[in-house]
Amino acid sequence: MFSSRQYPHIRALIYLISLILITFVLVLIGLNTSSQVETIRKQGVLRVGTLNNPMSYYLYRSEPAGFEYELSKAFADFLGVELELIVARDLKELFDLQRNRSVHLIAANLMVTEQRRRQLEHGPVYRYSAPTVIYRVRQGIPAPESIEDLYDSDLAVLSGSSYADLLQSLSEEHPDLVWSEKTDIDIIDLMRKIHEMELDYTIMDTFLFDAQSSFFPGLRRTLLLDDPQPVSWLLARNPDNTLKTQLQHFFDTRQTKDLIADLEIRYFSQQNRLNFFDTASFRQHLQERFPSLQQHFLEAAEQTGFEWSLLAALAYQESHWDPDAVSPTGVRGIMMLTNAAASEVDVTDRTDPVQSIFGGARYLQNVKKRIPERIPEPDHTWFALAAYNVGYGHLEDARRLAQSKGLDPDIWEDVRSVLPLLAQERYYSQLRYGYARGHEPVTYVDNIQKYIEILEWEIQTSLARALEEALAEEEQESGDTPPDTGERILRSISPSL
Repeated sequence: MFSSRQYPHIRALIYLISLILITFVLVLIGLNTSSQVETIRKQGVLRVGTLNNPMSYYLYRSEPAGFEYELSKAFADFLGVELELIVARDLKELFDLQRNRSVHLIAANLMVTEQRRRQLEHGPVYRYSAPTVIYRVRQGIPAPESIEDLYDSDLAVLSGSSYADLLQSLSEEHPDLVWSEKTDIDIIDLMRKIHEMELDYTIMDTFLFDAQSSFFPGLRRTLLLDDPQPVSWLLARNPDNTLKTQLQHFFDTRQTKDLIADLEIRYFSQQNRLNFFDTASFRQHLQERFPSLQQHFLEAAEQTGFEWSLLAALAYQESHWDPDAVSPTGVRGIMMLTNAAASEVDVTDRTDPVQSIFGGARYLQNVKKRIPERIPEPDHTWFALAAYNVGYGHLEDARRLAQSKGLDPDIWEDVRSVLPLLAQERYYSQLRYGYARGHEPVTYVDNIQKYIEILEWEIQTSLARALEEALAEEEQESGDTPPDTGERILRSISPSL
């Protein structure tokens, strides 16, 4: 019997053979194991976790919308697969989805904090934003200028958010800093609570506040609590790293960079052109006056093909939904029809809300037919609204004036820029229809656009809140545990669903 100690060359040979066998086995395993991206492509589905809010994902006219939704859809297209959205009810559930490997990544406008870096991988950074204190302007109460000013206040943040982690860190140096952490609501609810003075302060990132603040006049941001932080998608750590690599390739393309720039403009650059009192009155009238008129707007929309929100916004701009409204020039009713306009659409009583709504919708339809068909939407409608306000002849003057200045007479923004010139003698004296208060149709269309936004936003959030309450009641009555996350998957894109 021999010993490897007596024959060292035999021992070396055994080691070499073992190493070769191990390497061979690993190669075989590698050949038979698909990478994460290969598995996604084989399954044909990219699963993305997100939240239902204005920054990430929501339904707009029964269609999916939102910055994170559109960007996720583009990434799924980049991989050549379908997008499957899994909508979590809060941040805790969202991170549970990732920890349980129920999703490939989460996309919800999330800051990449140190704590999150320790637990998850992050994709390419597509935005920076800083956490800031949000408050409501109140007479006699100054804005907080230091962390000490937050002591003994009603400060609340979302449970599980980066803001909660930040406050926990700040409390080490400021032990008198106290706050509450809210569950089952979102950041928009916190903004609303501050607006309605149920809370004193909250914390949110500057980008999100700037995008949503126009819907809450009176709210301001102050006191940055940290340096700007990166915003990115988050994904579980994976040894093969292929998904992260594909993310980098996707974000590096010019097409993606252009898409992000476009999405930033479409979803976040809108500013509320209405002042505080206009918006506050609108919300009050939405509760007090709108319910009795809503069905008439829906029926008029079905009859004429317009969106009901457009007709409702037009009516609010005209009369604040007051059927007895009368202007100094004699137009009256909810849609503020002139005698000539009322006769044109067979309205016999302009103060009758039903006649006025249907008549105004038909009159707008008649005006719209005069706008050249070559003009695409939504500009075609903006021109019709301007003509409804200032008259078709003055609108045509403005379009001709725009063309004389080298602008496009078929683009609303170009015509909008010259409409105020109709009030200047050196211009109107040369125009067929003469003087007009050209700034009025500009403000008119601007306001209607904003009323549409607020109206649809309020209705959407109310429906979402009602749905959540109904689901909660159903769960409570049934005594069942909350449904499995998988049962609430919204397969927003797949044509097979």
